[in-house]
Amino acid sequence: MDRRDFLQKTALAAPVAGIIPSLNLKKEKPAENVRLGFIGVGLRGRNHVEQALFRPDVEINAICDIDPQAVNITLDKIKKAGRKAPAVYSKGEEDFMNLVKRDDLDGVLIATPWQWHVPMALASMNAGKYTAVEVSATVTLQESWDLVNTFEKTGSHCMILENVCYRRDVMAILKMIRAGMFGEMTYAHCGYQHDLRGIKFNTGTSNEGHGVEFGAKGFSEAKWRTQHSVDRNGDLYPTHGLGPVAHWLDINRGNCFTHLTSIATKSRGLHKYVVDHGGKDHPNAKVNFKLGDIVTTMIQCYNGENIVLIHDTNSPRPYSLAFRAQGTEGIWMNDGHTIYLEGVSPKEHIGEPDKPYLDKNDHPLWAKYAKEAENAGHGGIDYFVLRGFVEAIKRKTAPPIDVYDAAVWSAISPLSELSIARGSSPVEIPDFTRGKWRTNQRIFGLNDEY
Repeated sequence: MDRRDFLQKTALAAPVAGIIPSLNLKKEKPAENVRLGFIGVGLRGRNHVEQALFRPDVEINAICDIDPQAVNITLDKIKKAGRKAPAVYSKGEEDFMNLVKRDDLDGVLIATPWQWHVPMALASMNAGKYTAVEVSATVTLQESWDLVNTFEKTGSHCMILENVCYRRDVMAILKMIRAGMFGEMTYAHCGYQHDLRGIKFNTGTSNEGHGVEFGAKGFSEAKWRTQHSVDRNGDLYPTHGLGPVAHWLDINRGNCFTHLTSIATKSRGLHKYVVDHGGKDHPNAKVNFKLGDIVTTMIQCYNGENIVLIHDTNSPRPYSLAFRAQGTEGIWMNDGHTIYLEGVSPKEHIGEPDKPYLDKNDHPLWAKYAKEAENAGHGGIDYFVLRGFVEAIKRKTAPPIDVYDAAVWSAISPLSELSIARGSSPVEIPDFTRGKWRTNQRIFGLNDEY
């Protein structure tokens, strides 16, 4: 069964029910323990397993991966943590279907190559499980609709594991925005600016990451991720930047994206990398990479705000998500660690260091759980994204980052491709909430709960 056939069959298998609202905040006694299954235990999947092992309220009952090495490493980590061995599903690409059928799982966490995210999420949701899926949640526009439609038919929640939403500084800025410290929001800037050339070409044998192989000869993400740069020209990875900004601007909750326009530079970085490290006669030097080195997407919001989103992964550069929050009374610029608030900052039109403001406006989640997050990856934010998923299951509520967020943030990728293919013409962004954005209430970062 190929992926397309599988996707169609799992979508058709969804039982018909009434439309389920995106939020259920009824107070119920939280469950004491949460039973999880993990589909995909490669490098990223094991990060989530490790975080789950730190939680005494989480049981790991099943894992799934077709890579024997990944399975064995994961089993060893679980054993060293003193936990019972989970059931293992590794008998081919469809064995995850057997995992989701288990009746001893409350939730399933998916960290696999992008093209499998939606088929696996649909299977899990149709099996009645809370589902968490790594970024980006979807690859195509239809897949975003498939996630939403399956949730609305089954009531099974789906959370996109966008950990940057929990970054300490962006959560402090979220608190400040909601307190009105920037006035009325007018503009945001963000992006994924990360030199991934050593990941897109990696044999796994060089400590310097200077392999030039991908696909079957590649290592880890190079086995599948690089092919997207061969086949596609658009913002391939929008959610790290866009997720936090969407919370700042109340997207899906009183506001929505309306349309976008994208442009792309010429493609040079990946070809140059192959030539520099493999030689001009290497077979991969003949590959035609479609992905422009820098893709810029401009998004219009219903309430009048603009967003500029950058994708830059094929150039030599320091890492940056390029956050900027601008309102009628001030601006925060993350790259310069600078803030300026009119009437508050001591010198007119001159920014000042942002740290005192970020410290003073530390989000309650961080103030309460910073110690527990010390052992988590990405500066602690991995702790919070898993915690959000686990707490939603325990409380039987919508996750703090829900299926509508997953759908629209991820949809920016195929829509940006479409805009570029049409000569950078404007493209409408679908309303995946079907109008519910007008009355939906905020659910992310409300307090110190989750």
